[in-house]
Amino acid sequence: MTRALPPRLGAHLSPEGLEVAVLASHADAVDLCLLDRDPSSTDGWSERRLPLEGPVHGVWSARVPGVAAGQHYGFRAHGRWDPRAGTRYNPAKLLLDPYARGVQGELELGQAVHGHRLDAEQDERGPLPDPTDSRAAVPHSVVVDDRFDAPPVPLPEVPWGETVVYEAHVRGLTAQLTQVPAELRGTYAGLAHPATIAHLQELGVTTLELLPIHASVSEPHLVEQGLTNYWGYNTLAFFAPEPRYATAAARAAGPQAVLTEVKGMVRLLHEAGIEVVLDVVYNHTCEGGTDGPQLSWRGLDPTVYYLHDGGSPARFADVTGCGNSLDFRRPRVVQMALDSLRYWAEVVGVDGFRFDLAVTLGRGEEGFDPDHPFLVALQADPVLSRRKLIAEPWDVGPGGWRTGGFPAPFSEWNDRFRDAVRTFWLVDPGQAAHGRPGSGVAELATRLAGSADLFGYSDPPLMRGVVASVNYVTAHDGFTLADLVAYSHKHNHANREGNRDGTDNNRSWNHGLEGPVGASSVGMEIVPLRRRSIRNLLGTLVLSAGVPMLTAGDEIGRTQHGNNNAYCQDGELSWLHWDLSPWRSDLLATTQHLLRLRREHPALRETEFYLGRPRPGHDPRPDLDWLTPQATAFDHDRWHDPAVRTLQMIRTARDGSAVLMIINGSLDPVEVTVPPAVPGAWQLLWDSVAEHPEDLTDPDGAGANGAGAPSPGTVLLVEPLSMRVYAG
Repeated sequence: MTRALPPRLGAHLSPEGLEVAVLASHADAVDLCLLDRDPSSTDGWSERRLPLEGPVHGVWSARVPGVAAGQHYGFRAHGRWDPRAGTRYNPAKLLLDPYARGVQGELELGQAVHGHRLDAEQDERGPLPDPTDSRAAVPHSVVVDDRFDAPPVPLPEVPWGETVVYEAHVRGLTAQLTQVPAELRGTYAGLAHPATIAHLQELGVTTLELLPIHASVSEPHLVEQGLTNYWGYNTLAFFAPEPRYATAAARAAGPQAVLTEVKGMVRLLHEAGIEVVLDVVYNHTCEGGTDGPQLSWRGLDPTVYYLHDGGSPARFADVTGCGNSLDFRRPRVVQMALDSLRYWAEVVGVDGFRFDLAVTLGRGEEGFDPDHPFLVALQADPVLSRRKLIAEPWDVGPGGWRTGGFPAPFSEWNDRFRDAVRTFWLVDPGQAAHGRPGSGVAELATRLAGSADLFGYSDPPLMRGVVASVNYVTAHDGFTLADLVAYSHKHNHANREGNRDGTDNNRSWNHGLEGPVGASSVGMEIVPLRRRSIRNLLGTLVLSAGVPMLTAGDEIGRTQHGNNNAYCQDGELSWLHWDLSPWRSDLLATTQHLLRLRREHPALRETEFYLGRPRPGHDPRPDLDWLTPQATAFDHDRWHDPAVRTLQMIRTARDGSAVLMIINGSLDPVEVTVPPAVPGAWQLLWDSVAEHPEDLTDPDGAGANGAGAPSPGTVLLVEPLSMRVYAG
């Protein structure tokens, strides 16, 4: 007997009708349920059930004539109900297509959306099946037409060495941006409005990294508290855009219009030269733990889709901290993730992906494997390997912290950079103010130079270059930049979890007073130092070797009032405020200036690791040089002396241009001897003491503190807790 090839998964329109296929390898039968609006029914829907053919390699399929875009549908799977063995087939539950391109409707938590009875009654198989039909309580899959009438726009293809990542939330970025029309604020269309694009371009951003826009739902505990999952890390559909970020008009028109708005957003950003990278969450789904709701994967093939602990009764293994983990040992799970990525890259047109809890995606039989089939597929795929791929290189499972452990062409979020920069500029000064020692300069210097200790191990060595490191000081998760210098403790009471959620390892410093300082209150003397600390953090981020990532709003001093886990705050606490006070305008100008320096000076955009010696055939100076305040070489003892808080760093580009960075992390001013320069003097580019970049030079161009163009051997007095940057 000759068996047919397994069909393409998902629902696809063709001239012959709807071609639909779904994986349910342990099911006895699967029904395709076509849903039509029916005012006469109790829930407003009528349902046509069509048995699917199969299975072929675990896939059930059918071709249905007469189906058009906009058709609502779902699946009902028949089979063994045995929760102890991990199977939970219950045809009373309408299941979302894991490959649905469109999703419509709300999830109503309760008994109806659970495959098992929520009372305690059980038999020898475990919890009893629930007979309640879930059709009225779950979102529906919707057929969409992927075609887009607008002409294609070439991808910006920004080189890694020129990339500046800007992490933003679709709603939060423009919800209060008054230059955007009210009906577009907080939407995909608002993100691509000329006012939004103008801000990104004037700032110097090349790559917009969006928090998840896959369709998602809120966790039950948030719903009970009257809150929502604002960040969106609780995926309902890996192929469908989240409808709530679309305009009201698009939502009313349906999923086809929502998808069109997303594609239009990407196209307009590309026209402006801005890349779009999506934060994607393939490590877990919204179905929660072992006894969570039965919405899609759990009802179709739970022992294939989900990682289990191997015990009896069967329980989900949780290496994500979210109740479940998708099992990337399974080829079908790898296939689903790859199919989703290709869809967003080829059909929607995005430029790359940031993989949430990426270690889960590379877990094999013995833990994380850098040669895992999924990671190999991303390296080898002719489409995906040419997109920007960024790993969050950890999860919460055994051996889950893997910074530096991903293969090329991945770049990775560098948490070691975050911690080192916060420690040097915030933790150590806070300790020093109480007479306690700090941590020296060795760790900071390693991060400034591109973190070769983390990303240099490859075959051949040093192959990945400094651009493997995505440097960041803040992200969506944690304090904002302004809150790092104003709070030493988290203040998450608005999350209604008793301030227990969120990390306590903030590495922040309130500079002596917790929280904001009013215009006439005690503590005004610390305000200038707080602002200088922000500039120190920002300058270190932008001017270090690697790829800088800014968090939206940090450039204008956004605060979350000490909340370091605002995942459930869909409101003014999380949204950007665009009414800028003078100091926030100064900070914006400083950020624009720093990013301009990065663009204009090749020594700040090196892509390869430094060797500390001259490059063959180039300038005789070393590509990287470390000097003491006296302009002498660092020795071993100084590198490991926790009392040393000042250093000079010279980076020389291939064209002979160079940049000198002077860093003083001590609480006292330090005399610094200017090292030799080519052609003869250093020109001041920036001083973190300056509130505004225009404060760097006086009308005669002498430079801040008279140090505009110091000659070699000049002794400068560098202010405490400050940094200067010169070009030579």
